Amino acid sequence: MKPVEEIFPLLSQPRNIVITTHQKPDADAMGASLALKLFLEQFGHGITVISPTNWASWVSWMPGCNEVLDFESDKEKAEKALNNAEWLFCLDFNTLSRTKTMSEKLKQLKCIKILIDHHQEPDLESFDFGKSATEKSSTCEMIYDFIIQSGHSNKINEEISECIYAGVVGDTGSFRFPSAHSGVHHLVAELKSRGFNHTKVHEALYDNFLENRLRFIGYVLLNRMEVFYEYNTALIAIPKTDLLRFNIKTGDTEGLVNFPQTIQGIKLVAIVIDRDEERKWSFRSKGDFDCNAFARKYFNGGGHFAASGGHSSDALDVTVKKFIVAMKENKSQLQ
Repeated sequence: MKPVEEIFPLLSQPRNIVITTHQKPDADAMGASLALKLFLEQFGHGITVISPTNWASWVSWMPGCNEVLDFESDKEKAEKALNNAEWLFCLDFNTLSRTKTMSEKLKQLKCIKILIDHHQEPDLESFDFGKSATEKSSTCEMIYDFIIQSGHSNKINEEISECIYAGVVGDTGSFRFPSAHSGVHHLVAELKSRGFNHTKVHEALYDNFLENRLRFIGYVLLNRMEVFYEYNTALIAIPKTDLLRFNIKTGDTEGLVNFPQTIQGIKLVAIVIDRDEERKWSFRSKGDFDCNAFARKYFNGGGHFAASGGHSSDALDVTVKKFIVAMKENKSQLQ
C-alpha cells in the first residue's frame, strides 16, 4: 500500500469516486464519509457514498446523508456506482469483511482502492493507497488531516466541520478516552476559530432520541446487568424480546455500553445483543486491559485497546457462558 499523500497532486482531476465505510455506520464512519464527500465535490468529482447497510437515525441529520445509498436496499444503484468508480475510498474499516454482503463486490473491483482508517491489524494488501494510523482518535480526525495536508484547508466549511466534529466527539467518548490527545483539542479549537457551532452537533447526536429508548435503557440496567466484582467486570445480555418490547431500532443501543463504566472499580464492560443473524458483542475497558486482544481471541472481533466489538453465531445463553469462561481466564488482568 502506497502512502495516501501520493494522491494529493491528483485531486484536481475530476473522477467518478465512491466512498464507503463499515456496516451500521456510526458517527465517525458517516461523518468521515460525508466530510470527504463535501471536500472532494469542490474539485468537481462525481461522488457517491454507499453504506453497506442501514444506519441510525441520529446520524441522518449530517449534511449529505440524504444522498447516501444503502447497499442492501439500493443495490442496483449502488452496484452501478461501484462499477463506474475510478477511485474507492474505504473509511473507518481496514478489512473488506467489515462491509458485510458488499465485501465480495468490493473484492471484484479493479479501481484504485484508498484506505483511511485507525483500527489495528489492517489488511494492507487489499488497498492501493492509504493510511493506517492507530494513534488517531478517529477516522474523522484523519480526514481533517487529509484536507490540511493536501493544502486545501480553505475548503473546510461549516458542513464539513459538523461532520468532522461529530466523528471526533463520538469516537473519543466526548473526549474522555485516552485517544483524545492534544492534537484532537487543537483540531476542535481550529474549527471553533472558524465559527463552528459545536452545541448544534452535540444536541443532534445525544439529544435526538425517542422516549422508548430511555425506558429501554432503564429496564436493561435494572434487569439485564450483572456485575462480577471478583473480576471487576459488568455484563449486559439483551435478548431479542427486549428489542421487540421497546421497539428498538438501529442505533438505539449506542452508548449503552458506557453506563456500567461509571461503577467504581469496573475494568471491563461487555454487552451482547441478540440480533436476528448473530449475537453482537461490544466491549469497553479501563486501565491496562486490552479489549482488542480479548475480542479477537474469543469473539471474532477487534477494534481498539479500550473499545472493541465482536460477534458470535451461538445462541445468546451459549455465548454468554463462553464470555464468563473467557472472563475467568483473564482474572489476573482484571483484578
